[in-house]
Amino acid sequence: MSETGRHEDVPEETLPGERETAHEGAVTTAENPFADPGLPPHEHRAQDIDDRAARRSERTVALLFVVSMIATVAFIASYVAIPIEQNVYIWPLGHISALNFALGLTLGAALFCIGAGAVHWARTLMSDEEVADERHPIEAAPDVKAKVMADFAQGAKESQVGRRKLIRNTMFGALALVPLSGVVLLRDLGPLPGNKLRTTGWKKGIRLVNQATNLPLRPEDIAVGSLTFAMPEGLEENDEEFAEKIAKDALMLVRIQPQNIKDKHELSWSHEGIVAYSKICTHVGCPISLYEQQTHHVLCPCHQSTFDLSDGGRVIFGPAGHALPQLHITEKDGFLEAASGFEEPVGPSFWERG
Repeated sequence: MSETGRHEDVPEETLPGERETAHEGAVTTAENPFADPGLPPHEHRAQDIDDRAARRSERTVALLFVVSMIATVAFIASYVAIPIEQNVYIWPLGHISALNFALGLTLGAALFCIGAGAVHWARTLMSDEEVADERHPIEAAPDVKAKVMADFAQGAKESQVGRRKLIRNTMFGALALVPLSGVVLLRDLGPLPGNKLRTTGWKKGIRLVNQATNLPLRPEDIAVGSLTFAMPEGLEENDEEFAEKIAKDALMLVRIQPQNIKDKHELSWSHEGIVAYSKICTHVGCPISLYEQQTHHVLCPCHQSTFDLSDGGRVIFGPAGHALPQLHITEKDGFLEAASGFEEPVGPSFWERG
């Protein structure tokens, strides 16, 4: 096909000459596709033109700051008044610590109200006019410093912090009270734990109860190669001090063939090959839950400390500092029970342990 023929097949409106003539105004835009469109016209808010709306916003912000102050005071009161062992039932969370719930709720409300008050203040009362500021060198020249100070003074004026005394005073009150939440927490530096870390709920004659079924354990309930978790009889999940007690009283039981138990002391404290060890890791107190039946090793999932339940619960790997404490168990009336309490403190080391 000839050049003339190909030219005739192209629509006339797409020819360069025709396009530039027909759309002469679009040529300039195509040459500069990033032209500055400018700022949209400023739209005034209700608070800018109606003093009653401005006062309503002012009262709303002040109310949020006042609620923050009340929540901070409630945080301190909850910390002092609510016993640490008290539990409450809250749907759908279930049984939880009343102190933790109250502290989280009040501190969260205090911080949220300060943030919400500041945002509402900025969106309704502070100036919202957009101002284009040309880029300038990083170094601060004298004229730039003067401009910054002038802008700061203008911003302070537009924020109306001097005029809106109610907002200013309540904001200062909220900000002044919030740090008290952290100061009050210093109370946890005392008193000393006394003898709590050395004792548990296990004593001679206390039956072992399956933690999953809450039923007393019989020797035949413990199968070879299985791992069973137990707690003292009489300890209930609804008890106010359950969390504190189970952190020391939790047991794990395994049945090992007596000929496979390497430690003689462990064998003498077992019953028909059933050995009972503290479930609390001696590193930082995590609950141990992983058992390898071929080697009789248990693994702490937190930092991988590994203990040999066939050799006195000794540490064979990981950062744990000492072996798992063993509980002396026996059988009475067909049920497993403790022959004595733990001879050493359970869980991680502490300063007074020695």
